[in-house]
Amino acid sequence: MSHDFLSLANQGVQGLKPYEPGKPIEELERELGIKDIVKLASNENPLGPSQQVKAAIAAAVADLSRYPDASGFTLKQALSEKLSVTPEQLVLGNGSNEVLELIFRAFVQSEHEVIYSQYAFIVYALLTQSCGAVHRTIPAKNYGHDLDAMLAAINDKTKLICVANPNNPTGNYINPSELKKFVEQVPTHVLIVLDEAYFEYLQADEQPPSCDWIGQHPNLIVSRTFSKAYGLAGLRVGYCACHPDIADLLNRVREPFNNNSLALVAAEAALADEAYLNESVTLNTQELGRVCQWLDTKNIQYIPTKGNFVTVDMKGDAMPHYQALLTQGVIVRPIGGYGMPNHLRISIGTKAENDRFMAAFETLGLA
Repeated sequence: MSHDFLSLANQGVQGLKPYEPGKPIEELERELGIKDIVKLASNENPLGPSQQVKAAIAAAVADLSRYPDASGFTLKQALSEKLSVTPEQLVLGNGSNEVLELIFRAFVQSEHEVIYSQYAFIVYALLTQSCGAVHRTIPAKNYGHDLDAMLAAINDKTKLICVANPNNPTGNYINPSELKKFVEQVPTHVLIVLDEAYFEYLQADEQPPSCDWIGQHPNLIVSRTFSKAYGLAGLRVGYCACHPDIADLLNRVREPFNNNSLALVAAEAALADEAYLNESVTLNTQELGRVCQWLDTKNIQYIPTKGNFVTVDMKGDAMPHYQALLTQGVIVRPIGGYGMPNHLRISIGTKAENDRFMAAFETLGLA
């Protein structure tokens, strides 16, 4: 007997397509029997977790029979000191992806509109769809955010504006003065979600003091993650800073114990390990510059980026090139799902990993 479960699902869920992550190394090994694979698909930190993080995890293993601290007290205290916000302004998530989901669950209904840029993080569209809300997708400006057009799209039904800075998957960057001007012009009835997953990769003078703006702009929510520069993608720890009343509402829909014990101690250790963070950022800055210089010498067009990745234009359907790179043991990210079928997003790895990617391009005649 067949069952039409699709018709039983919420209307927004009926039209959803699952998020497609970068191909895991193990999957490519199973498919092609290839070893010594380089994964440059998911914007992960190529250094792996720091020694301090490993030590913190090892010390916490003995207590795994206990539930984690549901409030994340110690990690919130550390974040509070670093960001100059109160613990009551912080919400922890199972990655910043869950933080975004909490925001949508708490505030967005079917009668609302959500504004985001054409080539912004695909989860904004997925969450809008799941809520049955109205998509207000603003055409990109040089692959980035057209902030003036986003402001012009606001109406009485607008609930959220999502801005990623730097933007994924394009790497575009909005400077602090331009971003501050935008925040000041958004009406207070509209929540601004400022997604700063790649914040740490910005140079010090490029980093907007966004958490400082929350006091004057209580409709601003700043979201960040430990998955990128802090090297904890496998443990899934994200957070947001916001007005205490918004944090209270988000905690009402947050799952209990959404951060496991190992993730909490690892994030606290990573936050304290400034030497590791500096090493990660320095490596990315050097290798991103080297990769972009190589792309320039090969006349391969790419989008200027401030993240730990670069998006290249393959001048035609990128999927055959993606598949060919897999045969060379190099996993990158096709982004046709973002409406960019001619582009590949390439994460910045170690020098050896980036050399493998460049050699594969040359072997395949792509450079």
